[in-house]
Amino acid sequence: MLLRQPIGKAGNKMKTTLAKRIIPCLDVKDGKVVKGIHFVGIKEVGDPVECAKAYNEAGADEIAFLDITATHEGRGTMIDVVRRTASEIFVPLTVGGGIRTIEDFRVLLRAGADKISVNSAAVKNPQLIADAADIFGSQCVVVAIDAKKYENGYHVVVHGGRIDTGLDAVEWAKKVEELGAGEILLTSMDADGTKQGFDLEMLNAVCAAVTIPVIASGGCGSLAHFSEVFEETQADAALAASLFHYKELTVGQVKDHLNQKGIPVRCLRKLEAL
Repeated sequence: MLLRQPIGKAGNKMKTTLAKRIIPCLDVKDGKVVKGIHFVGIKEVGDPVECAKAYNEAGADEIAFLDITATHEGRGTMIDVVRRTASEIFVPLTVGGGIRTIEDFRVLLRAGADKISVNSAAVKNPQLIADAADIFGSQCVVVAIDAKKYENGYHVVVHGGRIDTGLDAVEWAKKVEELGAGEILLTSMDADGTKQGFDLEMLNAVCAAVTIPVIASGGCGSLAHFSEVFEETQADAALAASLFHYKELTVGQVKDHLNQKGIPVRCLRKLEAL
């Protein structure tokens, strides 16, 4: 079970000394790592197995593998790619995309995934969260919440950001915690790929509403954005893609920067970070 952080007044999580995690994200389409802006304008970046291996050696705390078109295309996650990726790394691997059933969880965990991320399927069938937590443990269940800002708050969007569910993202975050999710991967669709910084307002709203770890995702574009998200929100981890894929920053540079800011991070295994 992932450790819950202590609760402060008004339900807010208290500041802790737990190390913050840096998580490179591999968005995969047609067997290749890709990246876009606002979930569109997709460009090919590289091979997922090689990218994951390099990030593992670079000192990443975890790696996220998201098959971004599996749900939209009505198919399962590419098991062979997951298996080959898992065989090359020694840090936790989170896999998402096209996961609809308990059997999908089972197959991916057997293929080497450590955690399973669900988004669209969880919205359609919330009981899937509870069932998976009961069978595999909450530590295996990550609920990905892709959210977009509207006049009345943040709405959950699904199918790669194509469909607005009308669900309030904060209320949905509370619900998935109640159902047994062990972690939330919170992505701002508005910020995704823009490199203008994380959506701090949205992160603060969700982090204040739950006690399980929240991963910040969408919009990171500089070293300052990494320290800002940990200084200004209660996010437990920060996920980035473009910065690392295009070698604009390395995992080592990020951790050095956070260390200099007095933000606790896990030690690098290797300094020659990608």
